[in-house]
Amino acid sequence: MLILLIGIALFFGAHSVSIIAPFWRDRMLLLVGAPQWKGLYALIAIAGLVALAWGYGLARQAPTILYTPPLWLRYATFVWMVPVFPLILAAYLPGRIASATRHPLLIATQFWAVAHLLSTGTLPAVLLFGSFFVWATTDWISLQRRVLQRSPALPASLFNDAIAVSGGLAAYGVFVWRLHLWLIGVQPVA
Repeated sequence: MLILLIGIALFFGAHSVSIIAPFWRDRMLLLVGAPQWKGLYALIAIAGLVALAWGYGLARQAPTILYTPPLWLRYATFVWMVPVFPLILAAYLPGRIASATRHPLLIATQFWAVAHLLSTGTLPAVLLFGSFFVWATTDWISLQRRVLQRSPALPASLFNDAIAVSGGLAAYGVFVWRLHLWLIGVQPVA
């Protein structure tokens, strides 16, 4: 469980600098330079992600059960996951979906976390998915108050929305069919 907690601290610590200390982040960017800052950020985030995945895998072997979700919530999880992949793609394909949601990747993270909390009631799962939900919600709220600098992006179009929805649903189907078991070790469809 300690490795999972270290992973959570590293991963979300790196991802929370803009939330907690935006002025310090800006000062560090100027002081050390953008490439070095991004490199350090990436190293910490990757180390956190590796520790998070490894720690969750270890903690999942002998979990503490906090709650036992009813079987029907497993089906609700499948429904709750439907918008996740289209929202992930919409974050990178500007269109009406991205404009309407403003932060589609954070909303996808919230849906993903809630979906997994619905069907998994172990302590490691609640720590992992609960951390993602709390972080995504906190970041979404903080983004409403921050002035964001626009970076160059693809032009917005309905074609991008069509790609996000169709590609996202196809990716979701493949993930449920094969990739979840291969990557995570859990078969979502029994």
